[in-house]
Amino acid sequence: MISQILVPMDDSEMAQRALEYALENHPGAEITVLHVVGGPSPLGGAATALALSEDVEAAAEERSEAVFDDAREIAAEYDVEITTEVQLGHPARAILNRADDFDAVVLGSHGGALADRLVVGNVAQTVFRNSPVPVIVAR
Repeated sequence: MISQILVPMDDSEMAQRALEYALENHPGAEITVLHVVGGPSPLGGAATALALSEDVEAAAEERSEAVFDDAREIAAEYDVEITTEVQLGHPARAILNRADDFDAVVLGSHGGALADRLVVGNVAQTVFRNSPVPVIVAR
């Protein structure tokens, strides 16, 4: 039985679908939404800006709030409370580092970046191939 689910989210429609899938198909499970900030970006813009912040953790929390607000809104439609968590670093690595604490990972097939939309996202592939727990890829 799946009782604890990790749902990594960015601001993409695919990530929102992954959360909806988890909520619809595992109604009694505890769901943790994970948002990873500071990962690679074109020319290092987002990661560099984060690194230059006086309080990196506060800046990461601030950047995550929009994603978490969307996640809470989706969960409210199912009358479910979710837990949220922010991690710094590369998305696939951060997800894999947390996966052991859950029964399953549910993630979108690709993120919001154009490069991720061209093929099944690199993050999804990496997590799928290396996760110590079952991975469900929502499309």
